[in-house]
Parts: sequence; C-alpha cells; structure tokens
Amino acid sequence: MGERPLNNTSTERGWLTPVSDDPEYDLALDRLLSRWVRNVSGLPDKLVRPRWQKEQPPLLPVDTNWCAFGVISVPVDNGPAFTQQTDEGVQLWRHEAFECMASFYGPGGMALASRFRDGISVSQNNAELNELGLSLGGCSDLTPFPELINQQWVRRYDMTVHLRRKVVREYGIKTILSAPVQFFGE
Repeated sequence: MGERPLNNTSTERGWLTPVSDDPEYDLALDRLLSRWVRNVSGLPDKLVRPRWQKEQPPLLPVDTNWCAFGVISVPVDNGPAFTQQTDEGVQLWRHEAFECMASFYGPGGMALASRFRDGISVSQNNAELNELGLSLGGCSDLTPFPELINQQWVRRYDMTVHLRRKVVREYGIKTILSAPVQFFGE
C-alpha cells in the first residue's frame, strides 16, 4: 500500500491512515456472505459458491441445486461523519451499502430462491445477520434467467439483495489543546 507517516497522527504533517482494523472485505466478506446464504437457504456448504473465484471449480451437474453469489455494487455514501473526538483521535462513521446478486441453479432453483427470499424476511434470521455487522435493506424480484451450459438448459433464478453496515474507522487526529496565539488590542 502507501507509505505510512512515522507516528500516523495529526501532530506531524503527512498522510493519515486508520489506526483501527478494517471490517471484512474481499475473501473474508465472501465467506461471511456464503455462511449467510447457506444458513438461510438450507443449501449444504459446497453448494453455495462465490461467483468469482481465483480458481473456478468445475461446474456442477445440471440436476444439482446450488447458488452462486457475489457483491456486484458498493454504492457510495457521500456523507461520512466525524465523531467521538477524544484527545487521542476521532472516528469516521460511514454507512456502507452492498448490492449482492444471488443466482440459484438447478431443477429446484425457483423454490430455493423463493425460500431464501422469504427467509431473509424472518426477524430471527435478520437478528443473526445483525450479529455479523450487516442489516437487510431489501431484495429484488426473482428473475428467471435460464443458462445454456454444456449444450443443456439449466434453470437459473437471480435476485439482488441490498445489505448495509456501519463502518467505523479511527484516525489519529488529535484535539488542539493549546495554540501559540497572541491577541492584540483591547
């Protein structure tokens, strides 16, 4: 990445980077979402796959029900808030959104997509999602999207799910305790 300042605080000039850990992104986020899709849909572990992988696994047989998912968009929140100012630093809060596409394949693809859509509406399932630091924003219609794979039509049903989370990053922006200022006049 970039060069970090020696002390990474606002007491010296230069770039600042967060002093706190990042939330899950990339592969860690894929794993978190995989667990969520698997638990709500009832599909076994090996039948919920990230849509894009470094090494694509072989395609499953056409008579297998399975799901591919992935983050397709991260809409921007242009209103971050700086809060929790202390002598040591400040927190940046941003509400992050994700649009995730889930594609359910196989002879029972519509039933699985429907089960997942209904399952994400259950309050207990949402409580479990909240424990992962995410909240449900809504979902799209189910869209039939049959796919020709190896000269065979495979049933496929797509839906987009909107998720949100609050991201908190801490920066070493110090408070001004005193300043060398002189006032002239009365």
